[in-house]
Amino acid sequence: MKKSTRLRQAIMERRAVVVPGCHDALSARVIESCGFEATQISGFGVAGSLLGRPDVGLVQMKDVLDTAWNIVQAVNIPVMADADTGGGNAINAAWITERLITMGCAGMNIEDQVFPKRCGHMAGKEVISADEMAGKIKACIQVRGRLDPDFVINARTDALAVHGLDEAIRRGNLYLNAGADLVFIDGIATRADIEKAVRNVKGPLSVNLMDGVSGVKTELIPVPELARLGVSRVSIPVASVMVMHKALTDFFTALRASATGTLPGQGQWLTSFEDYTAFIGLNEYHAMEDEFLIREDVATKHQAV
Repeated sequence: MKKSTRLRQAIMERRAVVVPGCHDALSARVIESCGFEATQISGFGVAGSLLGRPDVGLVQMKDVLDTAWNIVQAVNIPVMADADTGGGNAINAAWITERLITMGCAGMNIEDQVFPKRCGHMAGKEVISADEMAGKIKACIQVRGRLDPDFVINARTDALAVHGLDEAIRRGNLYLNAGADLVFIDGIATRADIEKAVRNVKGPLSVNLMDGVSGVKTELIPVPELARLGVSRVSIPVASVMVMHKALTDFFTALRASATGTLPGQGQWLTSFEDYTAFIGLNEYHAMEDEFLIREDVATKHQAV
């Protein structure tokens, strides 16, 4: 079964499938290894990991595509790309959709913010007209129909922060009518608002729990409860890069404070060299060398590594 088909089926079952965000190929592989059915690329995470900067529209679309390619090649689970605002107008959005489908993405998120966009939980957001966003979606749908009818298009609206929940719901239904498969109303804060959105959005709904620990601005409703409400997808987009930031900060703070400059015996800080190299597939590459490279020193080299 195609990855896009697997993702589409999971979303259409409306069972609150959890789709964590990854920020690079390694974090995607970790998410896969932990048993999650799918992953999405976090624009917030890519901005932080690639540039060390906030998610305020600084990442170039080429970098988005390059990152998506690396992640898709690294995992076997479906990957949803973050297309931000689609790179411009409807023509740009169609071109981005074609690139993402061609490289093997199973779906994408596209939003109705004014460019330069920003993370949905940041202040100062602005949105384009609903009709302009619907035009972008229609252009993406046309490409999807030609290349992969199961490719999932998640239409995100940031209208709640600007115009309120009723307008966000109206936009969500307009985007579904334009051909989107899934609606994501960013910034929903309470259970009551989520319940209202589920009742009034005429199609699958995605809910964002941000880091999965604090929720940032969103009430942390247990996933089984969200499934009972009829939510289709649960996004936890920013956890990977924030976990990475804390782990690196804690480790290097301890290392810098050590009187010896080392942390002997403190294996709790990290994965062992052997476990890490096994995880990223070094043994498989050694096996390929043994099979395909004619070298007298292969065994010696393996022992050295």
